[in-house]
Amino acid sequence: MKIGKREILVMIGDSITDCGRAQPVAEGLFDPLGRGYVTMVEALLGSAYPERGIRVINVGSSGNTVRELKGRWDRDVIALKPDWLSINIGINDVWRQFDLPRQTQSHVNLNEYAQTLEELVAKTRPMMKGLILMTPHYIEPNRKDAMRARMDQYAEVVKRLAKKYDAVLVDTQSAFDKVLQQIHPNALAWDRVHPNQTGHMILARTFLKAIGFAW
Repeated sequence: MKIGKREILVMIGDSITDCGRAQPVAEGLFDPLGRGYVTMVEALLGSAYPERGIRVINVGSSGNTVRELKGRWDRDVIALKPDWLSINIGINDVWRQFDLPRQTQSHVNLNEYAQTLEELVAKTRPMMKGLILMTPHYIEPNRKDAMRARMDQYAEVVKRLAKKYDAVLVDTQSAFDKVLQQIHPNALAWDRVHPNQTGHMILARTFLKAIGFAW
């Protein structure tokens, strides 16, 4: 398993990562990490690898695009001095183009997304032991659906950056696609974006598999 003894794992992203976590920095007692995949990852790491004492910190923030990540990067990433950093961003960058089509100031086009995310990755990668990049997802099996097709383009950016910067890739969309062969998207997310507990476990399992977790 890639994350070592006493190492710090910071997990940053949007509402999928946030999931009601404590503010300003989520870690410690009384379930501060929220109700989603971050809590599941932390619990499974703690139960399967107790001797490693891995410290998990959740700094997800609901509604964020990559622009907001850039604005809080020094405070919520650099200042925490992570050994490992997980980034899960892109859903709102795409979604605002569809649910708020006339509010173009909130749209993050593909070029801005790619440039900003690479800027953050390039700045931070040399400071850390490891980087984990999670693709954004849309829980819709029809690849011709307009939002699904756009989300896939943003996911390709993440895949390219993972390869370029020697990061661990967590392909969340492929994981959902596999499950969607058996069940309808409504069984995982009412809006095809915010997963229920089954959906979050899919994210957690995919994340853990990518970092070499021994089940």
